[in-house]
Amino acid sequence: MGELGPDEAAQNTYSLRPGLQQRFKSSTVKECIHAILKEKLANVQYIPEEMPELTKSLSDTIKDRLKEEGFDRYKMVVQVVIGEQRGEGVNMAARCFWDADTDSCAHDVFMNDSLFCVVAAFGCFYY
Repeated sequence: MGELGPDEAAQNTYSLRPGLQQRFKSSTVKECIHAILKEKLANVQYIPEEMPELTKSLSDTIKDRLKEEGFDRYKMVVQVVIGEQRGEGVNMAARCFWDADTDSCAHDVFMNDSLFCVVAAFGCFYY
């Protein structure tokens, strides 16, 4: 390995914060989730045996779509819950310990006559 010459300066490539363009933007993430849920679930009927595969497929699709948005050095966690629409209420909550300056989350809810789907996406920046 060569050493740096007298006119060369070492470039620091390790950054502790994402650039403005690479920041996890909740509004952008919510739009992505909404579009995918609308496309994939519009005419789907709740069939209990099919829901495990559908939740996995949706979470993978959403995660892959979020990677395309250019959130460099972010770990994406996507949670998908699907339930039968029976006119009853459902409450969900999540708690996270993270850096409020860099990490964030977004969520969206989709409902049709047969089912409801709640998606939460979490973006955590790698330091």
